Amino acid sequence: MAAENSSSVTEFLLAGLTAQPGLRAPLFCLFLGFYVVTMVGNLGLITLIGLSAPLHTPMYFFLFNLSFIDSCYCTTVTPKMLMGFVSGRNAISHAGCMTQLFFFCFFVVSESFVLSAMAYDRYVAICSPLLYSAAMSPRVCLLLLAGVYGMGCAGAVAHVACMLRVSFCGPSLVNHYMCDILPLLEISCSSTHVNELVVFVVVGLDIGVPTVTIFISYALILSAILRMRCAEGRAKAFSTCSSHLAAVALFFGSGAFVYLRPSSLLPMDQGTVSSLFYTIVVPMLNPVIYSLRNRDIKAALKKILIKNSLSRERGAT
Repeated sequence: MAAENSSSVTEFLLAGLTAQPGLRAPLFCLFLGFYVVTMVGNLGLITLIGLSAPLHTPMYFFLFNLSFIDSCYCTTVTPKMLMGFVSGRNAISHAGCMTQLFFFCFFVVSESFVLSAMAYDRYVAICSPLLYSAAMSPRVCLLLLAGVYGMGCAGAVAHVACMLRVSFCGPSLVNHYMCDILPLLEISCSSTHVNELVVFVVVGLDIGVPTVTIFISYALILSAILRMRCAEGRAKAFSTCSSHLAAVALFFGSGAFVYLRPSSLLPMDQGTVSSLFYTIVVPMLNPVIYSLRNRDIKAALKKILIKNSLSRERGAT
């Protein structure tokens, strides 16, 4: 019966960010700019890490995948939002909505676990530097990455499978700019208790497990840093970890604020605005956070620019 009811809704209408036609053009330009900066920053970081041999280390292996994930999940959301600003009627099919939900959940969960893998990598590098090569061997890195994407797939399957059992037999206006879990449950005409329990458990695990891993890793890192006698070594360790901690705080703080707060404390409209932060802003800021204070990336970029400049000069002569 649930399947019949859910199939009666063939498309959803996404409310988007505004109902005022006069704001659509400015918002289109704003978010198009965000999207271009996000893609240029993340794809640039991916290219730089791929081309620069000194960056072929576990730390940059995970940063490579973080940039890949950011590019993908921003692409899952932003182009559809931009189409809504242009067309004025932001419709999405039921199948398209479930597909967007799957990939969004997959990449967001994967990001939470790749951030925890990066914290573990920093812990081994600072607390056990002599064992780093063995502890973070290519095989270990690939196993950690398989776990990252495995958890992403498991979380996405759990959310979408539960969503497919929900009936949508009333107005199909989704009070959001994308197909997200809570706004879809809000317009359901069947019981959503199971879905809400799954959201609380799965999101709690996807935020809780990485957060605990990161907290323990950095507690041990801080203890090791404070025991260092060399001031230069302490400064370098703090510099290496500060970028990752900033990215972690932005991502987990905004995600927890949206999904783990009681609905009575924050209206859905405000939750929609809050979710913009981790879906649009965080993927744009990550390349900036990891490159501005990273000497290795600056050196690699400078080396590639000099190499390209010399190649052009030789070609001209």
